[in-house]
Amino acid sequence: MHLEKSSLDLVLVPCGLVIMFSYHLLLLYRILRHPGSTVIGYENHNKLAWVRRMVQASPDETGLALSVISSNISASTNLASLSIALGSLIGAWVSSTTKVFMTELVYGDRSQSTATVKYISLLICFLASFTCFIHSARYYVQASFLITTLDSDIPASYVQHAVIRGGNFWSMGLRALYFATTLLMWIFGPIPMFACSMLMVVILHMLDTNSLPLHQHQFAVKKRHDQRALTTAIASRQPSPQNAIISNPILSPVTFFS
Repeated sequence: MHLEKSSLDLVLVPCGLVIMFSYHLLLLYRILRHPGSTVIGYENHNKLAWVRRMVQASPDETGLALSVISSNISASTNLASLSIALGSLIGAWVSSTTKVFMTELVYGDRSQSTATVKYISLLICFLASFTCFIHSARYYVQASFLITTLDSDIPASYVQHAVIRGGNFWSMGLRALYFATTLLMWIFGPIPMFACSMLMVVILHMLDTNSLPLHQHQFAVKKRHDQRALTTAIASRQPSPQNAIISNPILSPVTFFS
């Protein structure tokens, strides 16, 4: 019976990992060859159009671009903090001598070496997630520096490269957390880990599939600038408000002070 439980970890855990890796390799192929069929490719297409518009924006519109980029930086730093906190918790579990997850409730290999492999695998996933989120914040900061360089001839491709890289590292950090979720179920046995891998692949397939067509963005920046200039000219032609006492024929200065 002990041999059968040990063999479950040797069979189900590699099968679950192979299923997860195979799905992500297929997803990578779809992103590279057919980006319109994936949510990541759809978002990258819209990000490229957004950068083209923000590069053409006037100096008073750069605040909108900075607010969008700062929100992405905040999300990346928050998830990086969460990942390193969970990694520290896993490190505390590894260094402790607790036997909580080595009880009879775990149907599988309950040896100390297998438990150590579980904790180290989780720690690697959380550290990989932390690294990806940090690099995501780094590229978004670089994009904010480039997009706020006023009166410069920086090509839009430079900003697009930084924004796309930041989004890609964000997606990689999330994928590392997905792997950590499946490995977390391994603590309770190989059967929950394999079931979680199957369920995770089904859910990710539904979330990563895009059915919307790619919109070809067209911008009329010059028209907006002309309308803004016309509004400013009309406002400048209006007479400035005068003193209410002098302009009011009823309240003349003589009757007001008398």
